[in-house]
Amino acid sequence: MPTKSFFHGADWNPEQWPEQVWAEDLALMREARVTAATVGVFSWSRLEPTPGAYDFDWLDRVLDGLHQHGIDAVLATPTASPPPWFTQAHPNALAMRRDGVRLVHGSRDTYCVNAPAYRAASLRIASALAERYARHPAVRLWHVHNEYGTWCFCDHCARAFRGWLRERHGTLDALNDAWTTDFWSQRYTDWAQVLPPRATQYLGNPAQELDYRRFLSDRMLAAYTEQRDAIKQVAPQAQVTTNFVLGGWVPVDHARWSHEVDLVAIDHYPSSLDGAPAQSAFAADAARGWSAAAGHGGRWLLMEHAPAHVTEDGVQRRKPPGMLARIALAHIARGSYGAMYFQWRASAGGAEQWHTALIAHPGPTTRVFAEARALGNRLAAEGRAPSYRSAYKKVPFFTDQPAGPAPEGGGSGVDDGGAGTAARADAAGRGEVAVWFDELCGWAVGASHLPIPVDYQVIVEGWHRALWRRGHHVDVVPPAAALAGYRVLVVPAAYLLSDASARRLDEYVHEGGHLVVTYLSGIVDEHLRVRVGGYPGALRDLLGIRVEEFDPLPPGAAVTLDTGDVATGWTEHLTAPSAAVLAHYPDGRAAVTRREYGAGVAFYVSCALDEAATVRLLDEICAAAGASPIVPGLPEGVEAVHTPDGVWLFNHTDEPHEVAGLVLGPGDVTGLPPA
Repeated sequence: MPTKSFFHGADWNPEQWPEQVWAEDLALMREARVTAATVGVFSWSRLEPTPGAYDFDWLDRVLDGLHQHGIDAVLATPTASPPPWFTQAHPNALAMRRDGVRLVHGSRDTYCVNAPAYRAASLRIASALAERYARHPAVRLWHVHNEYGTWCFCDHCARAFRGWLRERHGTLDALNDAWTTDFWSQRYTDWAQVLPPRATQYLGNPAQELDYRRFLSDRMLAAYTEQRDAIKQVAPQAQVTTNFVLGGWVPVDHARWSHEVDLVAIDHYPSSLDGAPAQSAFAADAARGWSAAAGHGGRWLLMEHAPAHVTEDGVQRRKPPGMLARIALAHIARGSYGAMYFQWRASAGGAEQWHTALIAHPGPTTRVFAEARALGNRLAAEGRAPSYRSAYKKVPFFTDQPAGPAPEGGGSGVDDGGAGTAARADAAGRGEVAVWFDELCGWAVGASHLPIPVDYQVIVEGWHRALWRRGHHVDVVPPAAALAGYRVLVVPAAYLLSDASARRLDEYVHEGGHLVVTYLSGIVDEHLRVRVGGYPGALRDLLGIRVEEFDPLPPGAAVTLDTGDVATGWTEHLTAPSAAVLAHYPDGRAAVTRREYGAGVAFYVSCALDEAATVRLLDEICAAAGASPIVPGLPEGVEAVHTPDGVWLFNHTDEPHEVAGLVLGPGDVTGLPPA
């Protein structure tokens, strides 16, 4: 029996087109060596045109057509967009803004995840789909919902929030203590007084806001697991996931959710054309870190990305020739089971009619489709893509199951290799360097009461990018990840830090690790209460320093340290009673420190270094720790990714470069054999 192939395909929305277009689409998918298509994501109004009356005939034909053409289906439940009949019947199930305005139907995500009618209707449609298609030979993966992250502040949410708070805190006294409600006379004496963090006169309570994000994450997770369990009740062997959407606005704790999916899957849309390679690398490394920490072996799936454009400051910027394949292969090299796009065929109408697609409005004669076809042929011709397949245990996405007929000219089956375990990047895909990434920290520093606006993810990505530029194999790890074995661990802006996390960092250094901690770390506990006595609170003893004042810089201002390095945005006043000072501010204050602790070393960076300074500092720390780049001396714009197959090189520039004796042409992607 042939093994399953890598995922190469896109969201397909045949319900938007007459059936004669379906046949053309299926033929073009074979031509492009598409192996999987996501269907049904926004089809609720077609699947259930009136309450309880299902129309599956069209979806039967879609799935049968995919199977006949040797293409797998990623079958979605359509619960991200309830149909008009539902919102008409249940207007109180529509989402409510902070200011009390009830939103109306006419877009996507028109629901409150805590509305009982919505949850019941979602479970019914998911169960009906499972009953009909659990044994359909085309269905390879179930895709619950789409991009969980919708906010709501209605009375359904208020009731559910109070129940969640009772379970989390136990008593009102404990809640008042956690939220510091004696400030501004907010002390609660009855649970009925507790509300979601709705619009208020001035600054809201940051601890209330943080708990509400946690609550929304848990409630959305419960909505996901309800549908997942309904599917698995009918088909226990079904593989079920949902697509994580990344961004500070998303109230979803993806590290926690990763334990509840059978496959970590992400959507990724970079915000900068020039920055797309680095941003994509960070997202891929984060997905691999979530997967590894959740026991999925570091494998994951790029469920959506845009084939032809990057939206930058509201402008759709065209991806240059060759970028489609480079970005896709770079994700695959970092552990993705493939590369899926949104979407297959560009919509003729609707709110996203100008969203990029593999088949654009002019049809299949475009450069973008030609590049997608070339990528599909490359993956099929090679038989397998650069990956960690030999490094991690086999998982169900590559089990021996019947596959449809392969396209002419070669099979689409890919053997994922055998199981294997090892501790290093050259065996298990694990690097020598890691960056700590905690989405809850992003939620915490996103509050409006901090001394300066802070974008947590920008800070974390900056440190990751510096290591990426220098050619290091970087793991992005959640707080629960195992730390032993990393030579260098960077912890940027870990504003919220639990006692348990602080102990783990202490143990990591004591056992021989090299730890780099930046400003705004260890400041508050899990309830956003400041750890008094001097910053960085939970890490003060480990680092051997004491910060007495924050000194944020105004926009455009900069200071030059005595090392010649430049800092912008953030500085601090600190003393270093038990740490050596590596760099000083112009007035002689300590800026960067180093402390030997146990068998390891802990560094503290009290300012926002520019990228050149960050690179230089990390070069020194990595060299001292024995953490070597994959390929030393990489030219700017050339990316190296370490896989068990060897090193894969990506030239993201328009110029040729020589790397390790190999000449890379403009835009080239190539591999070096294992050392």
